[in-house]
Amino acid sequence: KGKGKGKGKGKGAVEAPTVRLKKFLQAPLDNQGEGISNSITATEGDPIADMFPATTILFADIAGFTAWASEREPSQVFIFLETIYREFDVEAKKLNVFKIETIGDCYVAATGLPDAREDHAVVMARFALQCLIKFQEVCKELEVSLGPGTASLGIRIGIHSGAVTAGVLRGEKSRFQLFGDTMNTASRMESSGKKNLVQVSPETAKLLQDGGKGHWLLAREDIVVAKGKGEIQTYWLKPRLLRRSSNT
Repeated sequence: KGKGKGKGKGKGAVEAPTVRLKKFLQAPLDNQGEGISNSITATEGDPIADMFPATTILFADIAGFTAWASEREPSQVFIFLETIYREFDVEAKKLNVFKIETIGDCYVAATGLPDAREDHAVVMARFALQCLIKFQEVCKELEVSLGPGTASLGIRIGIHSGAVTAGVLRGEKSRFQLFGDTMNTASRMESSGKKNLVQVSPETAKLLQDGGKGHWLLAREDIVVAKGKGEIQTYWLKPRLLRRSSNT
């Protein structure tokens, strides 16, 4: 009966955007862009894209990286980035956080996609603070092999929650991409943040409060001014508190 139903749809059956998107994301990296379907690399046909109304986006950028990297051999720079990102990836897998991409020394991740989840803000906050702890630990460990100044590097992390448009930009090298104001605001939370702190937007803070994690928040004393949004009251996450009560 199941087979018959499948055949009845025929070759012309159209899969939902989210289903097509998941197939692309679940495919081996080497096959993305060529093994999902005959037209994944072409631009004809319906785009592989969808709107995700409830997500939390994280941007993490290494403070002081450019100056540090200018005094290192290329191999040392890549050893550092690979070690840091590998630790972040391990934490992401534990918490089911979706890694979007790395751009130089910037790491981008999301929760709430491709599978929706009500606790997307809480999970991302936990992930951000774990990344902060891991970053500091790795920098100290690599000081010996990569030289003075490595342990002094820091990381700025910004988080914002909202809707995003996600999809596959098809072409010779198809890529999964996210777009929308939520991405811009998350990036702004990172760039206006401070070294070794996690800054969250009021939207994310509200979700954390609703999720019973209001005690993780500390209101920022000075007001952040964001382009197109004006003055914003943002919040810091408390890493010491979360380390003691990561399961509360």
